[in-house]
Amino acid sequence: MTTLKIGDAAPNFEALDQQGNTIKLSDYKGKKLVLFFYPKASTPGCTMEACNLRDNYHSFLAKRYEVLGVSADSGKRQQNFIEKHQLPFPLLADEDKKVINAFGVWGPKKFMGREFDGIHRTTFVIDEKGIIEDIITKVKTKEHASQILK
Repeated sequence: MTTLKIGDAAPNFEALDQQGNTIKLSDYKGKKLVLFFYPKASTPGCTMEACNLRDNYHSFLAKRYEVLGVSADSGKRQQNFIEKHQLPFPLLADEDKKVINAFGVWGPKKFMGREFDGIHRTTFVIDEKGIIEDIITKVKTKEHASQILK
């Protein structure tokens, strides 16, 4: 779906997190970033994915990775998702889909025989200089951390 490739510079982004704070790619300069896009907060697959990342968060920090989630949900819905599942990382409320479109993860999907446009579950691993070092398009929600930390 995305046209971005490993070795490309990550699109520069700026969006509000669940508390209305502005978060930019430049905030992560000098750090590695796991940027995961998910369809909808509090749905079964997204909950499994976010909780798997939460349960392995110490491993990400040990390898000097920051974690940031993105969906088109409202800030309130993102905040509820964080509180309900004790997620230790911020979630962008990308309601206008600027970040989602910049990374090329919005497009046609099929679910239960129905076609619609939505977010393709995709994770980008971005290095300290803002370069994409991995793109995971076949996310295993129950084992996503091991896909990233491999």
